[in-house]
Amino acid sequence: MAQPTSRSELKQYCLRQLGAPVLEINVAEEQCEDLIDDALQVWNERHYDGVTQVYYKHKITQAEIDRGKAKATDGVGITTYTTTGVDTGTGAVESIYYESSNYLQIPSNIIGINKVWQYDDAQSMSISNMFSFKYQLFLNDVYYWGNADLLGYSMAMSYVETLNFLLNTHKAIRYNQRMDRLYLDVDWGNLSKDKYLIIDAWSAMDGNTYTGVWNDPFLKKYTTSLIKRQWGQNLIKFQGVKLPGGIEFNGRQIYDDAQKELDDIKSQMSSTYEIPPLDLIG
Repeated sequence: MAQPTSRSELKQYCLRQLGAPVLEINVAEEQCEDLIDDALQVWNERHYDGVTQVYYKHKITQAEIDRGKAKATDGVGITTYTTTGVDTGTGAVESIYYESSNYLQIPSNIIGINKVWQYDDAQSMSISNMFSFKYQLFLNDVYYWGNADLLGYSMAMSYVETLNFLLNTHKAIRYNQRMDRLYLDVDWGNLSKDKYLIIDAWSAMDGNTYTGVWNDPFLKKYTTSLIKRQWGQNLIKFQGVKLPGGIEFNGRQIYDDAQKELDDIKSQMSSTYEIPPLDLIG
């Protein structure tokens, strides 16, 4: 099928592109599966169609608050690191470091996290958060609905957002996708049980849910080149071996051709397929 809709159809498509069933592609099933996984990882991490922006709502638990508030003397929720060294004057020196477990466990499909939104609950609308959109709307504009100048309203709200940005900093976060942990460097004492955090994140596209993943042009081309390179690598050891009829294996040429294709794909990656990085101003 020229438009694969599953993992197995993608594998058969790539093998046909390499000459099957006319030619025997000397690549094991296990090798094909590993190469598809490698191609998916590159596609998810570097292709703009490999991820989708999601907003996760996380309910805070008391156990998470306790871990985030833990101190070095508490023992629970604290990781201790001890290092030893030698000082020329005093001899052995020992240093102890403590790391708080102030993190949330994140699903493995999350590739990256942009930020954690400052969430306004129902009470902050009318009591404490003067920079809330709802607060300002009900305070100033609800009585003039239909008569307000839109330009003046827009400028006033932009000014309020600027004050909010300067006076109420966004939550400081740290995230590494290999750890599946979102560290929140905030005062955990200000967080309440059963309240929600809104997490702005990038999620890897799942082919089991969205079958269009397997028909992506980049994924098909990249997977085919990976299998081709593996085919050549498997045949390199038979270089110079004569088959009946005078046919000779040429695994090195297959390998070199595939490697050139992969190099061309990687050179196009940053200019064609990747999301351009945002400029940092300030």
